[in-house]
Amino acid sequence: MTGRTRVLLAAAASAVLVATAIGYIAVAANRRIDPVQGGVPVAATDRLLVRSTAADSTGRLAIVDRRNPTGPRFVSGVSCNRVYAAGGTALCLRPDGPLATFQLAVFDTAKLAAGNARDRVDYPLVGVPNRARVSPSGHLLAWTVFVTGDSYNNGRFSTRVGMLNTVTGDIVDTLENFAVTRDGSPYRATDENFWGVTFVDDNRFYATMSSAGHRYLVVGDVAAKTVRTLADNVECPSLSPDRTRLVFKAAIGGDPAKGWRLSVLDLATLARTPLAETRSVDDQAAWFDNHTVMYTVGRGAGRADVWSTAADGTGTPTILVPDAESPAPLWTDSPIG
Repeated sequence: MTGRTRVLLAAAASAVLVATAIGYIAVAANRRIDPVQGGVPVAATDRLLVRSTAADSTGRLAIVDRRNPTGPRFVSGVSCNRVYAAGGTALCLRPDGPLATFQLAVFDTAKLAAGNARDRVDYPLVGVPNRARVSPSGHLLAWTVFVTGDSYNNGRFSTRVGMLNTVTGDIVDTLENFAVTRDGSPYRATDENFWGVTFVDDNRFYATMSSAGHRYLVVGDVAAKTVRTLADNVECPSLSPDRTRLVFKAAIGGDPAKGWRLSVLDLATLARTPLAETRSVDDQAAWFDNHTVMYTVGRGAGRADVWSTAADGTGTPTILVPDAESPAPLWTDSPIG
């Protein structure tokens, strides 16, 4: 057992305490209080959770009304590099002290929105945070980090995905230990990298796998510890609320150096629909609802906005939440992860 695995397993032991908070969420999430900038808390129902990029609150988690996302916002005291939420659980990837180290923190969204932002559990991350996702139940967490030291990568950054079940305490140290089926045949390579998980439920998920110069969409099974390829040139997928489509970024011409184009994949037919957003978007987009996707567009010096566009490729992109990034829907029973 590696030292890194021991750290994660030791920390996971405390995660089993998380289940006791679930009853509170069901009650507290029903309160509805109008959001006020930096002041009055809001209920964790029918809202959007974002990471603020405003000059006076950069990095802090903020909550806006989905019906008026450009309006007043509640800014919490919690700071994160990346955030996502579902099923009453918010996953925060954040710095851990003054050194270049990081940690994973878990919050109840109802308590976060009520201004009582004490984390349920936190523990160290090995690597620099990049992506975060939560299963629809709020029980299963996934994170992507940049790491160095992989021998095949000549010291450059590679990516690694970990998972934690907050009910059982079970840890997936890395998806690189899963058995891979590529194009119907068993596959194993030293250069496998995984990133950008999105959950179907507490067992099934989609993610990106790269190997031999290709970036594949894979569908995975946590219990079986398996993944299989489904499509090529699909990165950072996010599952729609109705579970029929994925929004993803596709490398233009198959070359990430040329940028990415947001597109939607129909899971029944594998047909692809490029979206009206033609700027290069290096983000794991999320779903505002079944008809609209939302994503981050940077504008320099740490500033960014959340934009939205129609999921069928029509219309014109518009700013959804100014001075924000890393959006996640906050619904009492979130249908997506």
